[in-house]
Amino acid sequence: MTKLEPQLAIVVKGWPRLSETFIAQELVALERSGLDFEIWSLRHPTDKKTHPLHDQLLAKVIYLPEYLHQEPRRVLLAFMTVMLRPNFFKVFTHFLQDWRREKTRNRVRRFGQACVMAREMPKGTEAIYAHFLHTPSSVARYVSGLNCVPWSFSAHAKDIWTSPDWELREKLNSKTIGAAFGATCTAFGAEHLNSLAKTTPVDLVYHGLDLKRFPLSRDRTFRAANESFHMMSVGRSVEKKGFDRLISALALLPKEIDWHWTHIGSGALDIKMRAQAEALGLTPQITWLGACDQNEVIDTMQVADLFVLPSRVAVDGDRDGLPNVLMEAASQMLPILSTPVSAIPEFIDDGVHGILSDDTPEALAANMVRLAQNPDFSADLAKAAYKRLYSDFQMQPGINHLISRLRSVMGGI
Repeated sequence: MTKLEPQLAIVVKGWPRLSETFIAQELVALERSGLDFEIWSLRHPTDKKTHPLHDQLLAKVIYLPEYLHQEPRRVLLAFMTVMLRPNFFKVFTHFLQDWRREKTRNRVRRFGQACVMAREMPKGTEAIYAHFLHTPSSVARYVSGLNCVPWSFSAHAKDIWTSPDWELREKLNSKTIGAAFGATCTAFGAEHLNSLAKTTPVDLVYHGLDLKRFPLSRDRTFRAANESFHMMSVGRSVEKKGFDRLISALALLPKEIDWHWTHIGSGALDIKMRAQAEALGLTPQITWLGACDQNEVIDTMQVADLFVLPSRVAVDGDRDGLPNVLMEAASQMLPILSTPVSAIPEFIDDGVHGILSDDTPEALAANMVRLAQNPDFSADLAKAAYKRLYSDFQMQPGINHLISRLRSVMGGI
């Protein structure tokens, strides 16, 4: 097999994406471990910035037609090619069953993208691996059926909790072109998926951190109780991050605390969040940095006094898994205030490695005051989280497990 025919095809929603450094970290590690793969992206990039990690990846990236009408010749040629394959009508029947339960253009688009990928994928490709169990895995599943190669997935958060159970069950059953194996980054998610699985084993594989990329600053110090209190958060401006309640909590802080809050990230609620802060008279005490690369995030963490992530379950069921930013904060020995949502308690024991608060503004404000007024306690929490990170959440064990799984579906190569 030559370099022109990689062993593995990896399907992602978009490449590169600032909010998905955990994927970039994993792919760089897989490549450095000797796996030869191509990246198949359902979307073109929209972020104006990239992380240094993205530049380290050598793999070829192929962009599938984001909207089928944009590349009609490519789509038509693909459809005419794959419809002659022995498994086409079996796969097309599964697609029609899916479409009848979800009659959306999105479903049609995924089948069209799968036809393109099935036609263009190198013949030497031995397996497909998808990041996220919703749309990327739909494409991977159809391609798997068309090209008769096994597929697997890594599931995360939204894809687990907002996908209908019927769809998850079919992706976890070999009789309906289910995955050979799955991985997910939280025990909470693994338990849920395994409860739905018919034949597909779903392993717990923490992303962890490549700690060589997150050295602790030699200048890390902890504030005194009478000094200004600099808080920060990192996350997209979406409901599940809980930043609206955090802003309300900031308005409840006593005037004797000289505080400042920095937010890194962007999203659909940007304008609404800034308007909320303006209405509460908080704008002078808030810095909105927008989307930042990882180096900028770490630089900000190194001068902050508290990391706050008030995650909650959104109305549509979406929720965080185990946000990597919590581990990044721990790597900089930055005290953490979060909530006991989803898998966050898998990393943070309340009162040991950080504080897990109710997500009401009143509870968040009370815990911010508690940490501001007790810097020695905050420092103890930060040191314990740092120690936990190094003992239990390094990247390489998960990478080793994933490589073993992927090689097993690629014929043990």
